Amino acid sequence: MSSKRDEDALLYHAGPPRPGKLEIRPTKAMSTQLDLSLAYSPGVAAPCRAIAEDPSRSWDYTTRGNLVAVITNGTAVLGLGDIGPDAAKPVMEGKAVLFKRFADIDVFDLEVKGDPETFITVVKALEPTFGGINLEDIKAPEAFYIEERLREAMSIPVFHDDQHGTAIIAGAALINAAEVQDKALDELRLVLIGAGAAGIACARLFMSLGVRPDNILTVDKQGVLRRADEDALDPYRRALARDTDRRTLAEALVGADVLVGLSAGGIVKPEMIAQMAPRPIIMALANPDPEILPPVAKAARPDAIVATGRSDFPNQVNNVLGFPFIFRGALDVRATKITEAMKIAAVRAIAALAKEPVPASVMRAYGGRHFAFGPEYIIPKPFDPRVLGWVAPAVARAAIDSGVAARPITDWAGYSLRLEQMMDPGRGLMRQIIDKARSDPKRVVFPEGYDERVVKAATVLAREGIANPILIGQRAQIQRVADQVGVELDGIETIDPPEHPRFGDYCEAFLALMERRGVTRPEARRRMFSQTRFALMMLREGDADSLVMGATRAYAEAMRPALQLIGTESKACGMYILLTRTRTLFFADTTVQIDPSAEDLATLTMNVVERVKSFDITPRVAMLSFANFGAVPHEDCRKMARAAELVRRRDPTLMIEGEVQVDVAIDMELRQQMFPWSRLTEPANVFIFPNLASANIAYKMMHQIGGASVFGPILLGMKRPMHILALNVDANDIVNLSAYAVVSAQ
Repeated sequence: MSSKRDEDALLYHAGPPRPGKLEIRPTKAMSTQLDLSLAYSPGVAAPCRAIAEDPSRSWDYTTRGNLVAVITNGTAVLGLGDIGPDAAKPVMEGKAVLFKRFADIDVFDLEVKGDPETFITVVKALEPTFGGINLEDIKAPEAFYIEERLREAMSIPVFHDDQHGTAIIAGAALINAAEVQDKALDELRLVLIGAGAAGIACARLFMSLGVRPDNILTVDKQGVLRRADEDALDPYRRALARDTDRRTLAEALVGADVLVGLSAGGIVKPEMIAQMAPRPIIMALANPDPEILPPVAKAARPDAIVATGRSDFPNQVNNVLGFPFIFRGALDVRATKITEAMKIAAVRAIAALAKEPVPASVMRAYGGRHFAFGPEYIIPKPFDPRVLGWVAPAVARAAIDSGVAARPITDWAGYSLRLEQMMDPGRGLMRQIIDKARSDPKRVVFPEGYDERVVKAATVLAREGIANPILIGQRAQIQRVADQVGVELDGIETIDPPEHPRFGDYCEAFLALMERRGVTRPEARRRMFSQTRFALMMLREGDADSLVMGATRAYAEAMRPALQLIGTESKACGMYILLTRTRTLFFADTTVQIDPSAEDLATLTMNVVERVKSFDITPRVAMLSFANFGAVPHEDCRKMARAAELVRRRDPTLMIEGEVQVDVAIDMELRQQMFPWSRLTEPANVFIFPNLASANIAYKMMHQIGGASVFGPILLGMKRPMHILALNVDANDIVNLSAYAVVSAQ
């Protein structure tokens, strides 16, 4: 029977705008006849002729230099085994998404039927299309044979990530763990559980790093790989057979310094690791269930360093720390292969980064936890934006030094700058918010407890540990809605206002607020039957930490009682975050102030600036108008100029300009031609509009026509953390805004 998570995953993969997780978009303009004539006939003939004369020019005139193939035969997919190439496609698409997300590399995923020889023939024939080949989810031992044959036959990098990616990340963790435990690599006695592709690759790389071959014992399902039994082993396992009398896993672990598990969950028992050497290193990397859980391992051996493949324990060994950045570096120097030196360069770069001070953005993404090099932080976090800037240059330099770089980098400063531009913190913005919410879930009250979208969102929030949702309404009616949409209400509090023990207190508090506005005690009681007012009083009285509403009513209608019962600290305003492929933009005021004064604009700008800084993004503000710098003597223009001046007085360090048109605020070439003296020396990312109409129209056009993803609206300036939804939201939008509501309550 499928779980609710399975159902959500199926809906996610099948859902709009189309099934799957990938699409192809043009990178050049396609809006005029001239564009088409250059993109295709007759203009396309020019690059074709150039490439025919010199095939290496394909890297200059096509996507090849940023295109990787993720290829599988589906014989060893995740923990699912040999499920075939058709069933492997969702995983390959997922791998493609990670390449794009972390290193801006484009991917075609290819699923190939047939035996190893057919697979090799197909992949070899595809070489002119790609800059690199990422082999994935191919069973051992044929994975070794396939990779070896392709590496010999092809002049582009071929990299089996299940082997080398795992080995690289585990190698970085091993180097640092050994340093923390004060152990030399060449003296480590290491037990490797699992003799598949990842296990054998780990053993090989560990030896390259300095672990002595005779000090590695490998254990598979039959026991320790021994030279006495080598006739029964394939050539790859035979290379790891050792002269030893030890036969079982328990015997192998006696006196061992290191355990590296790449096998199955739960097979290592506490009594086994109790027999390991002092200060052991335990990497239990089976997923989703490690060979031994960290709390169990630490209980048996408090002096151990423990790593797993999971994000909910310290020291996550995750391949995403490797393959996107390794290929980034290899592609950028047009490497012909990935050498041992390039892999070791990646290992050492990852290991070195873990010793650097961890930025606040990473700590916030993991719930505000403090990270410092030591037993519970031996390897960087997967969402650390610095990994690209450390690993890709290290790999590129190693490729040059190895003599496999067809186009060496000479301007390393320029290369570093280009990598920094890829590391837009907005890309991980939503994940950062959700992870921080999970670190300390808060009580979020939803007055629209009968709405299907709200009920669905509440179940996700509770199940994923993002928030402690409270639904307002009659329990029986909410249960009927849950039954209709097929979700469980486990972990969700429901409150029917008149049955709540503090209903009378809320009535009295409401009366105290409203008695000078003609409200009597009976009227206060009657109004408190309103789910919205009741939820707002819960927030006001501290019985909820945050509030999310507005799924069933217009924004203004939801805002009125909030202003009345919660009130503002300063001028309230609404902010939307717009995420494009290359930029994170902030628009305000999009929801609250219809025609703000210059003073109001200055106040809301400061509120927005502080919120942007909380995302570790440097704000660059454009006070927008229909004219530039006094070109039109209109009151709307003067208002924006006045607002900009007021903000500069409050914060002279802020990069802010106005009044200015949006094209000048974004296009730095245009700005340099027309207004070289402008204070905006980089494109603006915060846009303050002269009125609600222009801001609301602009963000909706960016979303509907420009294709930007939108997050919000974020309500700023209220006395309590609360947010009002847009009317057209879906359950996922409610989850996202509720996660932010938790963070704002934290």
